[in-house]
Amino acid sequence: MNHTPPRGRGTGLSPDNRYAAHTREAQDDGWPAGDDETVAPRTVITLQPAKSIVSRNQSPDLRFTQSINPYQGCEHGCIYCYARPSHAYWGYSPGLDFETRIVAKPNAAALLRAELARPGYRVAPICIGSNTDCYQPAERELKLTRAVLEVLAETRHPTMLLTKNALIERDIDLLSDLARDKLVQVMVSVTTLDRELARRMEPRASQPLRRIETIGALAAAGIPVGVLAAPMIPALNDHELERILEASAAAGAGTAGYVLLRLPYELKTLFEDWLAQHYPLKRDHVLSVLRQMRGGQDNDARFGKRMRGEGAFADLLSHRFRLARQRLGLARASVELDESRFRRPVDHPQYELF
Repeated sequence: MNHTPPRGRGTGLSPDNRYAAHTREAQDDGWPAGDDETVAPRTVITLQPAKSIVSRNQSPDLRFTQSINPYQGCEHGCIYCYARPSHAYWGYSPGLDFETRIVAKPNAAALLRAELARPGYRVAPICIGSNTDCYQPAERELKLTRAVLEVLAETRHPTMLLTKNALIERDIDLLSDLARDKLVQVMVSVTTLDRELARRMEPRASQPLRRIETIGALAAAGIPVGVLAAPMIPALNDHELERILEASAAAGAGTAGYVLLRLPYELKTLFEDWLAQHYPLKRDHVLSVLRQMRGGQDNDARFGKRMRGEGAFADLLSHRFRLARQRLGLARASVELDESRFRRPVDHPQYELF
């Protein structure tokens, strides 16, 4: 069966939701596919008010314990996205649904304001966009991320942002304001500098050199910005690691990180199919090396291993990263965000009398 992704999409597969009570199996009945099966699917955005907006974690692999995701699903369509399996929680497929059925949380900023106003709230940096990109195309019109940033700027709350979309430049005014008080750090994800690979692998994200320009624009505005070379995929883009860091450092990045490809749940099937579609001669080699870095498995969810892998290939990648980071001046520690400036939101001035 032809699983060729529709134009501008990362995958043509729609694997079953693992929580559903039913499964589907395609059958070839001998009839040619109708026109309705070949039309590129349109993006559908559903406004779904959330019950809460701040998620918390205790992962030792992450620099933050709090995060906000104004959107679920992501139109960027990155085939490697570890967040794809989370779309099953919403009743959707982690495949094509993930990039065409976007859930937006219109009350994100209001929920954040209420959370920060709670007497028991304890300040800790909030990361925006840790699961799905907070500057994906829907943000251009909905401005949910900007509304969240406005609350954080008003309350002088420390924050981190992760994106691969140049749209973040729209909010340089707010980010510069936060940066003056050491309240923000931005990481721009750059997976490859190869336009053709990027077009296939992350079809609706900003093109690679545009992201490098975004690093430059943020740095010029005095906003602490780093590059995240992620994910590194063995035998596909890992040879670009040094070039990505060099281009980012030249643009003004102050720090750097990298993450090894992760393939949780349905993502394994989606990524293997994508390799078969686009790089059939590399498929077995890519998967073989990756499994050697994952203890013989397709994925390793253990803390301390899931981001970096293990074994000879993982050690070599880590060594290359450390050398390049040191050589390029990217080994500086991430910005220490100031938590002392936080002030609780006050919707009614008379509350200040009590």
